[in-house]
Amino acid sequence: MKRNVLSLLIAATVLVATPMLASAQAARKTSAAITQGTPSQLVQANSARVLATLERRRAEFTKNRGALRQFVTAEFSQMFDRDYAGRLVLGRHGRGASDADVKLFADALADNLMQRYGSSLLDFNTELRVRMKSETALPGGRGVRVSSEFLRSGGEPIPVDYLMRKVGSQWKVFDVMVEGVSFVQTFRSQFDTALSRQSIRKVATDLKAGKLQADAIN
Repeated sequence: MKRNVLSLLIAATVLVATPMLASAQAARKTSAAITQGTPSQLVQANSARVLATLERRRAEFTKNRGALRQFVTAEFSQMFDRDYAGRLVLGRHGRGASDADVKLFADALADNLMQRYGSSLLDFNTELRVRMKSETALPGGRGVRVSSEFLRSGGEPIPVDYLMRKVGSQWKVFDVMVEGVSFVQTFRSQFDTALSRQSIRKVATDLKAGKLQADAIN
């Protein structure tokens, strides 16, 4: 998988999250607002909101990478169901694994990705538009697939699909597909060998320490 597609996977995931807020009261109000409507409506509204935030704070983020990392991490965590996605990435290696070990792996993977690819958002074209195409139920009542496109000036549309499920009263994303490339499948393939040789906890520890890297694969 090409590196720019991986960066788009991260960007697309962040784009469906809710911006950081200044107060707990404001957070509660916005949290309530984003749980209303269909998954497609949430994806479109939150994408537009985050793009606007990136453009407004671009100069700040360019100078202060710590603020950018904080922003990206918070956005990624808001609407992405990282623990469920982490269990899917683990695949067969996650069978019988404790919730604590799954969370350790999911957090380490997310943190590694944010550290390595978070800055790619500064190069992201905030003038693009997001067009919703369809919303279809996933088999077995697992949730829905929201199909969309990133529309770029002078470029071909980029197809982006979000797989979402209901967690409590909120829709959350558990996989993102850019041009058919899946977040879950990409990292399941990448970490299969390491997980076959070592425990989930050891792989998570190596990820967190930078001894393993979440990276593009061809």
